[in-house]
Amino acid sequence: MQTRNAGHFIHIFSRLLFLLVLMPAVSCSNPEAGSTLTIKGSTTVLPAVQVGAEVFMNRNPGVDVSVQGGGSGVGIASLIDRTTQIAASSREIRAEEIERARAAGVHPHETIIAMDGIAVAVNPSNPVDNLATEQIRDIYTGKVSNWQELGGPDCEIVVISRDTSSGTFEAFEKLALEGRKVRPDALVTASNQVVNTTVAQTPGAIGYLGYGYISGRVKAVGVDGVRPSGETIRTGSYPLSRPLYLYTDGKPAGEVKRYIDFLTREEGQRLVQEQGFIPLRQGGRYSGQWHGPSGLASGDQAGLSKCLSSKRKGHLRRGRPLIEKRPRRVS
Repeated sequence: MQTRNAGHFIHIFSRLLFLLVLMPAVSCSNPEAGSTLTIKGSTTVLPAVQVGAEVFMNRNPGVDVSVQGGGSGVGIASLIDRTTQIAASSREIRAEEIERARAAGVHPHETIIAMDGIAVAVNPSNPVDNLATEQIRDIYTGKVSNWQELGGPDCEIVVISRDTSSGTFEAFEKLALEGRKVRPDALVTASNQVVNTTVAQTPGAIGYLGYGYISGRVKAVGVDGVRPSGETIRTGSYPLSRPLYLYTDGKPAGEVKRYIDFLTREEGQRLVQEQGFIPLRQGGRYSGQWHGPSGLASGDQAGLSKCLSSKRKGHLRRGRPLIEKRPRRVS
């Protein structure tokens, strides 16, 4: 009798032990029980994705969003290496990056979250108020080295650029320099904030930075007679306008989709606008190209696609509203 009761006790104990081992696995399978979302990449896009992450986590207590900078190239490389779920980029993914991704079994899907302009900034003491694209190119390639040659004071031009991993650098190189190399004596900086500070402290300096980073400490000059503003970036009349991107492995799903949907809809776009970027028009996300296994780009090309096809050649056509009106800039 005692042997039978002991065997029954052992059987019950074994079942309880099994349930105790099983419970953590079951709780981990529940997305509300706790999951981590990683975002890496562009320092330009960083403020938008960071504030979006903070509010998203408040709305979803079971989700932890980790946001890191490092540059657009770092973000895309991390996506390819599978060390991030979302790559933030201030420039379009390159063809060679797509090929590397495919070789690694990763198929980048592009989502545009906002529009931005690259502002060309000088020290407020500089009387130069407008520069032609050709003059900017001459400055950055070393053809012009004194502000006097451009109607300014007899002062040496201190050229400030961004490092090559920066999406802002690549966009500026394409839009303003037409692929020409930056002069070797340029001061290379790691972020928009450093550009802002250096230009503010150096009378002869010129630099370029994301529109949302412009403050009262520097002066944003007109480019080809057009000043950067929410409206000129919205219409594409400002020559150095560009989209901002998030890249994922395939079409977003799960928590990745929930976060991107949040950022590209009404509340998220309001947060994007508060960070100084130009939000997409109301109606939600523009999903760009999915570089799938077939090797052909596909996806929803609604909204911005036709306009951006010309922008990717360096010129965004004017006249078509891309985003909601009355954008607000913050300093």
